[in-house]
Amino acid sequence: MSSIKKLAGQTLWYGVPTIASRFLGNALNILMFWWYEPTSTAIITQVYAVIPFLNILFTYGLETSYFRFIQDHDKAKVFNTFLSSILITTILFTSLLLWQAPAVAGIIDFADHPEYIRWVAYILFFDTLSVIPFAKLRQEGRPKMYAFIKVFSIVVNVLLVLFFIGVCPKLYREDPQSIWLFFYDPTIGIGYYIIANVIASILTLVLLSKEIFSFRFSFDFSFWKQVMKYASPLIVVGFGGMINEMLSRLMYTRLSNLPREQELRELGIFGANYKTAVLITIFIQVFRMAAEPFFFNQSKEENAQRTYARVMKFFVIVCAFMWLAIVVNLELIKKLAYGNNAEEYGEGLHIIPILSMGSVFLGIYYNLSVWYKLTNKNLTGAWITLAGAAITILLNIWWIPIFGYTGSAWATFVCYAFMMIVSYKLGQKHYPIPYVTKKLIAYLVIVTLLFLIHQLFLYFLPQFWLGIAFGGVLLGVFGWFILLVERKEFQKMPVIGKYIK
Repeated sequence: MSSIKKLAGQTLWYGVPTIASRFLGNALNILMFWWYEPTSTAIITQVYAVIPFLNILFTYGLETSYFRFIQDHDKAKVFNTFLSSILITTILFTSLLLWQAPAVAGIIDFADHPEYIRWVAYILFFDTLSVIPFAKLRQEGRPKMYAFIKVFSIVVNVLLVLFFIGVCPKLYREDPQSIWLFFYDPTIGIGYYIIANVIASILTLVLLSKEIFSFRFSFDFSFWKQVMKYASPLIVVGFGGMINEMLSRLMYTRLSNLPREQELRELGIFGANYKTAVLITIFIQVFRMAAEPFFFNQSKEENAQRTYARVMKFFVIVCAFMWLAIVVNLELIKKLAYGNNAEEYGEGLHIIPILSMGSVFLGIYYNLSVWYKLTNKNLTGAWITLAGAAITILLNIWWIPIFGYTGSAWATFVCYAFMMIVSYKLGQKHYPIPYVTKKLIAYLVIVTLLFLIHQLFLYFLPQFWLGIAFGGVLLGVFGWFILLVERKEFQKMPVIGKYIK
């Protein structure tokens, strides 16, 4: 239990900045959805779907590789070699992206805004140089410093967006000569959403200066080849993962047969509800931050597989509870997230349960992936991800022209379910872990049934507050059920254990 306690503690600290970042990021999205109609937000949806793909290219698996090689190599050598490698390639890739910005803008079907891609290049430059210093903080178990830098960065980002998009337009209308408008150009408009991100990324790198100043340029080519042999499959895994998560939004206007204005409107609605649907990924991202180094460190301990199984059980319980909390409060989410544009954005509300459960499957897959990372079978993980990517591409090509963004949501669901099942089957063959599989499946089936009961209740009694209240009752029922079934586990936990008889 001590190892689980340590993981929970680190998850909490990594969770503080991640939850704060996502919360404030969602607050930014909410403001954007309140200020702009779906057609206007479509371009931000598209641009921010490009960034994760480019991020995989810029970092090429070095973050995960850092945790792997720091275990049995000199720490200074690993840090210096990794950061030297990423410095060289980041300069190269950024220069290439700046040069080809108009071409990239054309590929995503927004050729009239190449400057957005140039701003993205600057974001990627500074964020990529921060990756290894952040990994160093995580590996050394310094989550407080990690939390401070992340929270500070996102707060700056939020304040800048509020200033440029919320305050400056009003000031410009009232006093165009105001000193506060020295750096403001009204023609940029929603583009300030990206510019604010650039400034926040620069400040993040500045705050990591202590870690960066410990860097000495050193490149051990033979060691680097060894690293790349391990990291190369992770690049494929990363690209496959981004195809599964982001490609639907990049492909949408290319696959839709609608008039331009209507397809932009649908893309804006799709993007807004997608961001709302993946609220559950906040927890998944938090968990991964702590779990990745934890899994590698724990692998040397006795009964490591037993620990992994218990981690999976708690993970699924939390995900199931979060999924239920989201789907029984869809109307509340619509009112809070979309404000004056609630009816327009709310047209896509039905995809949230589908995408959210897909996110649960993805989180389980991340847990399961421990088997191929610990057995150096990353290539197998790459093939699983590539197969998932192929499913995503084919189903989107097939379903978007017929069902629109609803078909894309189901494509995501099917893809992640496939990856989860295949990884589980292969993992039990190569690195058996005693997961309580039937119990975990039962938990997911139960929350799905509770959601359907809630939908049936709303069909007969569609009052807003009655739906909210009944959703709270269902959450309480599920919590009570889990407490009964897992009583012994909760009794062993610190702090809360003494309150459970």
